[in-house]
Amino acid sequence: MKRIDTDADILQALEALVAIDVRLQAVRDCAGDIPLRRSPPGFASLVSIILSQQVSRASADAIEARLIGLINPLTPGAILAAGEEPLIAAGLSRAKQRTVLALARAIVEDGFNLETLCARDAGEAITSLTAIHGIGPWTAQVYLLVSAGHPDVFPSGDVALQAAVADALGLPERPNAKSLAGLAESWAPLRAVAARLFWAYYREMKGAEAAPLP
Repeated sequence: MKRIDTDADILQALEALVAIDVRLQAVRDCAGDIPLRRSPPGFASLVSIILSQQVSRASADAIEARLIGLINPLTPGAILAAGEEPLIAAGLSRAKQRTVLALARAIVEDGFNLETLCARDAGEAITSLTAIHGIGPWTAQVYLLVSAGHPDVFPSGDVALQAAVADALGLPERPNAKSLAGLAESWAPLRAVAARLFWAYYREMKGAEAAPLP
């Protein structure tokens, strides 16, 4: 499995995607710059993704900035030592507080390793991640996309991707997660680059960044 590690990998994959599905040429023409979107694997990156669940990019960035202002460096041990107070002060919802603390405990107490997880098969990695309280498929898929450079994950539960695909392909309505996952199967084994493409398309369509990170 070739990871998506460089801008050249993006360009090569886009050519292959257009060959797989000719409709994507028009999407690519409209999408403008298609960022690599990579961040180092580890706790801080996954916390950033957790914070971006179901909120705008600007809101997630603001919450993360407040959290880092209270706990820096952002490590599992530091989170557990600090407890709930800084999470509350930073503006995390109760659900996200529980998820961040559960992740920190999994790493510190159970030896869960986010770095070695990145080398595993996507299905296995997603199963392991979603076993942690509060981490769902979207969070796990985005982590593999941005931190592992996995080439073939597609976060079909992402509302921006649903809207972008519906608009770009002229669908009668916005697909739900299950429908979009089925549609995205035709873009295997490069679904992660297709996700980047449609995030970029959404940015041009709405004039606002919707991709989770970075």
